[in-house]
Amino acid sequence: MKLIKQGAEGILYLQGDRLIKERVPKGYRIKEIDDKIRKLRTRGEGKLLKRVENTPKVFLVDENKCKIEMEFIDGELVKEVLDGLDVEKRKKLCLSIGENIANMHDKNIIHGDLTTSNMIVHGKIYFIDFGLGNSSERVEDKAVDLKLLKQALNGKHYKIAERCFDAVLEGYRKCKDYGKVIKQLEKVESRGRYKQSLLRKGLVSPKIKLEKDE
Repeated sequence: MKLIKQGAEGILYLQGDRLIKERVPKGYRIKEIDDKIRKLRTRGEGKLLKRVENTPKVFLVDENKCKIEMEFIDGELVKEVLDGLDVEKRKKLCLSIGENIANMHDKNIIHGDLTTSNMIVHGKIYFIDFGLGNSSERVEDKAVDLKLLKQALNGKHYKIAERCFDAVLEGYRKCKDYGKVIKQLEKVESRGRYKQSLLRKGLVSPKIKLEKDE
């Protein structure tokens, strides 16, 4: 068994053609509470992975051991390849990302951490790491999912971020609630600009959560 990655939420191992994600105990939490949280998150992530089309195939969800065994996708992270693609291939990739997010949202699945680090290219797009995901019919939650992706693009791929996100939204038009989600996205972004404006004017502390901010 080969260690692939050790993060805040858990450890990833490679065993043959299977990737094993194991949620590790958190020493700062009361054991009973920690056990419950890890079991619930393991169960929840396993269910979401099974419901989304473009995800690794799930072989086993062991709540007691807080472990998920899934297919290992031997591809490249979108984060690592996006900047190096030519304009046509980049647009095609971003269109596919948008279409697949639309499919996910039509099933009322919220990823919760939509970044190019959580997408793998291997013939097609695969979404990974649903540890912060949930099921929700709320247009607000879908809009926040898109906002997270936009922020990720601006942070990691700032030179091409605007064109990439435009292509994502073009693909996202397949979402049945497209108009509602985009309208809500504009509201979510305006709240962020409102907070930043107050911060610049010194009218609010960065540590204070504004009532209008998410």
